[in-house]
Amino acid sequence: MRTKLQVVTFAVFASLALAQTPSIVATVFTTTLGEQNVKTPEVSTEALRGVLADGSALVLDARPHMEWATSHIPGALNVAPKPGVSMSQYVSDTHEIERLVQGEKGKALVLYCNGPMCGKSKRLSEDLLKEGFTNVRRYQLGAPVWRALGEVMETEGDGAKYVYAADRTARWVDARDRAAFAAASLDGAVNITLSDVAKAKDDGRLPMEDHNTRVIVFGESASQARTVAQEIAKNAFHNVSYYPGSYEQLRAALR
Repeated sequence: MRTKLQVVTFAVFASLALAQTPSIVATVFTTTLGEQNVKTPEVSTEALRGVLADGSALVLDARPHMEWATSHIPGALNVAPKPGVSMSQYVSDTHEIERLVQGEKGKALVLYCNGPMCGKSKRLSEDLLKEGFTNVRRYQLGAPVWRALGEVMETEGDGAKYVYAADRTARWVDARDRAAFAAASLDGAVNITLSDVAKAKDDGRLPMEDHNTRVIVFGESASQARTVAQEIAKNAFHNVSYYPGSYEQLRAALR
């Protein structure tokens, strides 16, 4: 019979052996918050990337509309709030989600909100379970960790209008070529093409003294804007989003 000390020693060595096995070593991209006694499972950043790539689940932003519109994970949807709930206890309306999935309560859902300290996605997940939804998971690391790991966000038209009017510290980046930028652009915008990102760190176009500055990239298309936004994010700017439309559409949204 093993003694208690032998059992503990065996467990420690087993843990060390597992930690040294490359195939099962956790990374910052594969980890979760790991909360105990929760009613719905978590997904990692890597798993969420997979879901967004293959469309295997509907990703829902559990925050208020303007937070979503200002800066959300690309591909995430947002619904109206539950009626009669205070802002401090904000939660999305499960009936709106039921309409969104056309009554398919077995639909795979992934929820997120403002990270480990935010309760919005957890409250929503529990409400969904009460309403009979059966396939609900949470990206509890949320928007802050998504950005911190080099990912970009998406800014909707009404969110862009809100930021343009209210946030004078935001840096607007025009990703179009120099000729298009010279012809017309947003007041105060800087021109940074994909090949310009490294140089822009030295000439003042990127805010090197505050990498938390909100950076919003726009261009001829969503693809162009997103590509430049991703390159900026790779340079340790962790509050980067892009506008998913053309420059002309952005100008119209700002009116």
